[in-house]
Amino acid sequence: MAAETNENHLLIIEDDQGRKEFSLEHPVYSIGRDRECNIRLMSQFVSRRHATLVRLPREHNSHSYYYRIVDGDAKGKPSSNGLMINGRKIPAHDLRNEDEIVFGPQVRAIYYLKGLAEVENESRNYWSNRICR
Repeated sequence: MAAETNENHLLIIEDDQGRKEFSLEHPVYSIGRDRECNIRLMSQFVSRRHATLVRLPREHNSHSYYYRIVDGDAKGKPSSNGLMINGRKIPAHDLRNEDEIVFGPQVRAIYYLKGLAEVENESRNYWSNRICR
């Protein structure tokens, strides 16, 4: 069940099979190419358990939360290629609106945190601009 909030957390993935949108509502997500992952990435360059998304409460507001992305699986085993977030290779990051996560060549995601209408409009604009380049 999603936490009571006006925030909408959205992860838009682009991989070898195209574009997929995931509305983030659960406390933990596994990301990778393994069939058991909550968010499955289709690419030979992605680890089976490439990253983990964890929902955490904001200190100032018990009804508000954010997501932290961590390289590797929930047991602490890192991925083979790591994560590039906004152009920097780092093992963990507290996600902010419009952060770009690169899992490997041609496999990336954009994170959005906004009201639903804003998320849909911005994601459409972002990917339109990427395709037209």
